[in-house]
Amino acid sequence: MDPGAGTRKERPKAREAPARLEKVKQRSAQQELKQRQRAEIYALNRVMTELEQQQFDSFCRQMQ
Repeated sequence: MDPGAGTRKERPKAREAPARLEKVKQRSAQQELKQRQRAEIYALNRVMTELEQQQFDSFCRQMQ
């Protein structure tokens, strides 16, 4: 019955939009970070596998 009551409900919604936008940005940044970390892990794994293979080949040559 108070005309100001409806206005009060609208104001928090206006404040929620920037908060939601911030959450979306944070999630997006988190996803990008995850993807970058995953790519780095795969790259490191590939390098370590190659190194292990080189060491194994070297070991095999020494044993002959």
